[in-house]
Amino acid sequence: MRPQGDCAPLGGNPAALPLTGEDRRPRVLHVRREAVREYLASALWAMPTCAVALALIAGAGLSAVQLGAASPLAVLLFQGTSDDARNLLIGIASTMVTVIAVVLGLTVVALQLASTQFSPRLLRNFLRDIPNQVTLSTFMATFAYSTAGLYTVGIAGGQRTQDYPRLAVSGALLLLFVSMIMLVYFAHHLAHSIQVDQVMKRVETATLKVIERSFVPGDPTLRMPNPPPGATALPAPRSGYVQAFHVEAFVGALASRGLTAQMVPMVGRHVVAGAPLAWVWASAGEGPLAPDAGAELRRALVQSVRIGYERTLEQDVAFGIRQLADVASKALSPAINDPYTANQAVDHLGSILAALALRQHGPQAVADAQGTIRLHVPARDFAYLVDLALGQVRRYGANEPRVVRALLRVCRDLLWFGDAAHHAVVRRYVETLLSDVTRRVAQPADREPLLAEGAAVLKAFDVPGGTTGAD
Repeated sequence: MRPQGDCAPLGGNPAALPLTGEDRRPRVLHVRREAVREYLASALWAMPTCAVALALIAGAGLSAVQLGAASPLAVLLFQGTSDDARNLLIGIASTMVTVIAVVLGLTVVALQLASTQFSPRLLRNFLRDIPNQVTLSTFMATFAYSTAGLYTVGIAGGQRTQDYPRLAVSGALLLLFVSMIMLVYFAHHLAHSIQVDQVMKRVETATLKVIERSFVPGDPTLRMPNPPPGATALPAPRSGYVQAFHVEAFVGALASRGLTAQMVPMVGRHVVAGAPLAWVWASAGEGPLAPDAGAELRRALVQSVRIGYERTLEQDVAFGIRQLADVASKALSPAINDPYTANQAVDHLGSILAALALRQHGPQAVADAQGTIRLHVPARDFAYLVDLALGQVRRYGANEPRVVRALLRVCRDLLWFGDAAHHAVVRRYVETLLSDVTRRVAQPADREPLLAEGAAVLKAFDVPGGTTGAD
């Protein structure tokens, strides 16, 4: 989205002209494909289902291959009898059932640990983990391949036979060895994936990708308009969280009728079915909408705003910050008392805030190809994101010197990023943090060094390019 010029879709996609009847449908299909892709990425059944289908196709293909004794590939053929082949397939199928049960059990343990120890919002990351999906797909493919082979190996027309697809049985042996390798790899990967360092690094990496690919710059000076008395509310079609904006269709419908609109929620907010999702009014601000305009605008709005039952990282930077802030908050809870994990979470949050400080935040105004503002979209400002990232850590950890030093270190590092407006936000945060330290740290031996370090950070804000030199 850009404040003026051609209409650009939210999410950092290339600029787009207002939609005509010919190009609106392809873009609607594109939005729907994105929604399906986002769902399938965290659907644990999708890849295993495809793997089973491919295994059955491969088994049927190999069963049709006949190799003679003189063929150079004859060495790959299974050399046992039909009874040996059937026993082998039965053994592989039963082994895979056990292995799949073990893998699913370990996965549930990992999900439970991530939910209770770190944050319930991290479960989606484990479900989207490609190695986990590939491992389960391999086991399912091996089971389906071996079980399907029992229909043909050693049986023909209901009678026992010695003729069977030997190459297909060799394929089952190959899948068995691949499955054993994947089992060892899965144990290795699972042990690393539940480590708190790895969990937080993955969240940081995913959030930085959202900032790089989908962040839409805002205008801090822009003020959202107040809908005039004659404005019409377009209701939300269902309850859920706003996952993404792709406003091309909506802006196109507004431009074709000379209307102006304002989105009510921002990405990541929850909406209730029937509550206003957008306000629409005539450009002159007078009179209600034409009767035939409401249905068209509602259809365009449904195509432009994706609502789901959960928040996602597609465009929602705040969701990634929320996950790391949850890890820090849990680590500082009296039941866990793990300030070092909180410090690590703060370090990762510092990397995200540094990337955000290089960008302008605030509402966006979307214009059509003629430069007329058609849509206003609310967005979070930098102060909100700083408080979301570090506010709870400050409130829960202001009495722990190690946590306070980690927060001051991040604030000092943010001096190298952003402009004066960003620095003013960080400065206010440091002042609030030092006020909490004064009230909550009882021992002067702990309190005075923190106040001195904080004063050095505040002084550095007054020196262009300055730094505290503190550690």
